[in-house]
Amino acid sequence: MMRYRYPVVSESEVTPKALFEQRRKFLRQGIGLGTAAAFAPGMLFSPTSHAWSAVLSRRLESDLPREEMAGGESLTPFEDITTYNNFYEFGTGKRDPEIYAHKLVTEPWSLSIEGEVEKEGTVALEDVIKRYPLEERIYRLRCVEAWSMVIPWIGFPLAELLKYHGLTSRSKYVVFEAIYDPDNLRGQRRSILDWPYQEALRIDEAMHPLTMLAVGLYGEAMPNQNGAPIRLVVPWKYGFKSIKSVVKIKVVEEKPTTSWHERNPEEYGFYANVNPEVDHPRWSQARERRIGEPGRRKTLMFNGYAAEVAHLYADMDLQRDY
Repeated sequence: MMRYRYPVVSESEVTPKALFEQRRKFLRQGIGLGTAAAFAPGMLFSPTSHAWSAVLSRRLESDLPREEMAGGESLTPFEDITTYNNFYEFGTGKRDPEIYAHKLVTEPWSLSIEGEVEKEGTVALEDVIKRYPLEERIYRLRCVEAWSMVIPWIGFPLAELLKYHGLTSRSKYVVFEAIYDPDNLRGQRRSILDWPYQEALRIDEAMHPLTMLAVGLYGEAMPNQNGAPIRLVVPWKYGFKSIKSVVKIKVVEEKPTTSWHERNPEEYGFYANVNPEVDHPRWSQARERRIGEPGRRKTLMFNGYAAEVAHLYADMDLQRDY
């Protein structure tokens, strides 16, 4: 697989050592008890029990390869990443994911791999975590709402999973589906979207080495409010393409519908590539607000990943195919 090499960032630069060790100790203690702790609304909620989280905790004890892929920009603080989110399954407020994170049931968890693949099936998440080498990648995240972050994700390239299951000659698109649990996820009891949430990528986008499935951030298991236990991360696209809490991956031949594009195609394009020259109908995309920093900064084409991904769209009209 083609790799892009960037300067390695030390663990101490990613998060303060004391805080890093405190989180590790908390996770290990939770797993040792074998039970999920009770969390009050507003607390950070991370998976702490049963099969996949125990496997992940052991994987995180080792030194993971780290790649800095955000041009040396400062990391967004952990507290901001986990308290300012769009996760409409919990509600439409930015604090709703943090407040209601304890309602997301993540154990047990499995991924269904379907469609135009040679090996279909449902795979327990612990087996997914065991199968693929994990690494830490620092990416920019740009929301369609013109705010941004820099996040140290932990995961593996989506291409590795797709290659393992084998793509057929009819593999043109990859469709992702998120959890559907309206009994626990209050946002799904409202018609904000046609649930469950669905997103999709072209096969070349899915196989690109920057596209990853993330199972953690800042050295720990993925917090519930950020898409636990496994989510998509596509750094050159607006954040809504990076679907959270994935339960199904289906490879198809025909171009599928996606949740936000179906809801409002004028505002949310199928491709959703970060493009400062194509405005949202209700605001400019030329500049963005970096969470945790004052003022606004210029938005970069493809969120700063043009050198890696612009060739994917060389024959497209980016003003029309947004």
